[in-house]
Amino acid sequence: MSDVSSGRDRDRDEEGRARNARPRDGLGRPLPYGAEGVARQPEGVVRAPEETVAEAQDLLDAGRPFHAHEVFEDAWKSGPDGERGLWRALAQLAVGLTHTARGNTSGGARLLRRGAAGVTTWTETTGRHSPYGIDAVTLTAWATDLAAEVERTDTPVDAATRAPSLHGH
Repeated sequence: MSDVSSGRDRDRDEEGRARNARPRDGLGRPLPYGAEGVARQPEGVVRAPEETVAEAQDLLDAGRPFHAHEVFEDAWKSGPDGERGLWRALAQLAVGLTHTARGNTSGGARLLRRGAAGVTTWTETTGRHSPYGIDAVTLTAWATDLAAEVERTDTPVDAATRAPSLHGH
């Protein structure tokens, strides 16, 4: 199958699913073919929960919340049913930070609040308030505070300096 508008064959994975191989910047935005982008996170990696948290934290600290979102998404898709809500909420927080850094402050604030609510719901439902060392209370406070700030100021944030500490320090 070809993309008629560009004359390029569509990027496909081994199973034939469409995959966009364009390089991306640190916030996951596509760059022109041939441009130098940042390394992409491999998709579909199954990690231990502690590895997921550590890898996502490294990416957040590096100002790459879009890539942290992909790590959380892997856990969401491959983890046990009882933890999917946690990983989905963490992915929403990371993509919320991504949008606020890209300048989509209203969409970012919405995702930050949705993610915070998801973490809160999951912890209240399970009674696990620091799963895998994640400080859920501090993390949800970070998200709601950042959401309020970007709505008030309508100003993008620097993803690296505003990244949360998942462990609350």
